[in-house]
Amino acid sequence: MIVRRDTNPYAEKPPLRTIAVPVGSILLGSTMGLVPIIATEPIVPPFGLMLLLAWRLLRPELWAAWAALPLGLADDLISGHYLGTSMMLWTVALLVLDWVDHVLVWRDWWMEWLIAAIAITAIDVGAWALSQPLASHTPLSTLMPQLVGAILLFPAVLRLTASLDRWRLKR
Repeated sequence: MIVRRDTNPYAEKPPLRTIAVPVGSILLGSTMGLVPIIATEPIVPPFGLMLLLAWRLLRPELWAAWAALPLGLADDLISGHYLGTSMMLWTVALLVLDWVDHVLVWRDWWMEWLIAAIAITAIDVGAWALSQPLASHTPLSTLMPQLVGAILLFPAVLRLTASLDRWRLKR
């Protein structure tokens, strides 16, 4: 009988739910932009980004910085951004959050809300800047309803993420 030494037969593999719930919730959040709402300005918050930030702030050990690349690609394909916009901005956001984790010794809920508000604002403004044609004169103020809604909804998204995390870890 040949025994392979590179695998442990007694090691418990994580259930599919522990991996699929965070990724699936972010992808489902990205599809919320497809809800047919007629408006002259963008008003639907970027739920995919908000869920990524909530998962990252809640469970930093789950996410490496490279995880933003495939999730950002999916968001770019779903939302219709130029290819690479969310990939780049989300990766930069996760790298900055890694740096913030090393700088800050502790965080409270209001600090996480402030970090998320800054990240959401920076990423939305970055996406706006990258998606503007050279001759376009679209004012930055068109993002205000979306930004205010996203910042005010973030604590609810964080609570939803915490409940999903409890369900994910339940046996």
